[in-house]
Amino acid sequence: MEFDLKIVGEVIRQQRLKKKLSQEVVSGFAVIGRSHWSEIEYGKHTLWLETFWKMADALDMRPSELMRLIEDEMERRERSEQNQE
Repeated sequence: MEFDLKIVGEVIRQQRLKKKLSQEVVSGFAVIGRSHWSEIEYGKHTLWLETFWKMADALDMRPSELMRLIEDEMERRERSEQNQE
């Protein structure tokens, strides 16, 4: 499975929207800048483990749960691409 920063950001964004949180609020919970959060959601910034952990916590999730959702989405897209070939 190939790593994709855009998918990471999309899943984080989906979870934030699912919980009806603004970037400003959730980045405050995570104690990271709103623009940094935004760059991650748009796949423009790599995450350090500590940042990932803080983001998961701000979304009221275990880091492993958030990572599982990201992995599931990467696998789903990979299967979809293979089926299109």
